[in-house]
Amino acid sequence: MDSTVGERFRSEPEQTIAEPARTLDSQDTSTEISNMSATVESRLAVCSWSLQPEGPDDLFESLDQLECRRIQLALSPLIHEPDRWAGVFDVLEKQGIEVVSGMMAMAGEDYTSLESIARTGGVRPDATWEANREHVARIAEQAAEHDINLVTFHAGFLPESNGDGERLVMLRRLAEIADHFATRSVDIAFETGQESAATLLAVLDELDRQNVGVNFDPANMILYGTGDPIEALRRLAINVRQIHIKDATSPAAPGAWGTEVPVGDGAVDWKAFMTEVLGWRRAVDLVIERESGDHRIEDIARAIKVIREVSSD
Repeated sequence: MDSTVGERFRSEPEQTIAEPARTLDSQDTSTEISNMSATVESRLAVCSWSLQPEGPDDLFESLDQLECRRIQLALSPLIHEPDRWAGVFDVLEKQGIEVVSGMMAMAGEDYTSLESIARTGGVRPDATWEANREHVARIAEQAAEHDINLVTFHAGFLPESNGDGERLVMLRRLAEIADHFATRSVDIAFETGQESAATLLAVLDELDRQNVGVNFDPANMILYGTGDPIEALRRLAINVRQIHIKDATSPAAPGAWGTEVPVGDGAVDWKAFMTEVLGWRRAVDLVIERESGDHRIEDIARAIKVIREVSSD
């Protein structure tokens, strides 16, 4: 790649990063070998927001029901509702809960329809950029303070064309976010689904940041109709920092949403998916996400069972 491409998105003024976060492929051989022996059980975790907790104690009680001691923690509520979430890290530490990563939500996102989220999602809207820029700084500080080494978020619908002016603006904003997290030695990962694997790969290449990767969600590829999740996983493999275990059925018509369903009831071929993941020379966390339904504890427990079964065959 032309080195000038990455330089286009260097934040102004240029920041010097003493200890940038490492990419997965820059890990030493001993780390890779030890990761090969990591069990599926040791990699499973649950998204905190999937449990719809009222606060820290409620979050722990739900995790206790699942006999799960690892979570991806939604960080934005801790900033927006500090009284409600006061002491959450103390509770988690006391109960032996490991925070494997954080999740950051952007301001003003409207998931009512594909059209609304395309317009309002991620860093795309000019109207919410300043609020999001401030939020990024607070999330990065929070993550570093609590030794959270990875934060994921939706970048927004990224235009495919290199000549699209809005695409250039979005990449500059994403570069600024990446550089801010890098100063805190924190990696970030973009959620998959709102664009094709090819478009996301091109964006990662143009950004050219060591601390930027992908949070791979196979269900999102189906929900948004942006490609086969197994093929996308193979194309993005070296960039994957974390995986969301979630399932969905395809949209009934172009331009419509697919439907999220319990793991095992959707279009994801979990046997093929886990065969691919377990063949990698490194381990990434498998974080179960359930964003709909009235029986989330049961659905998450079922997802754990499905992943265990397809991984042990």
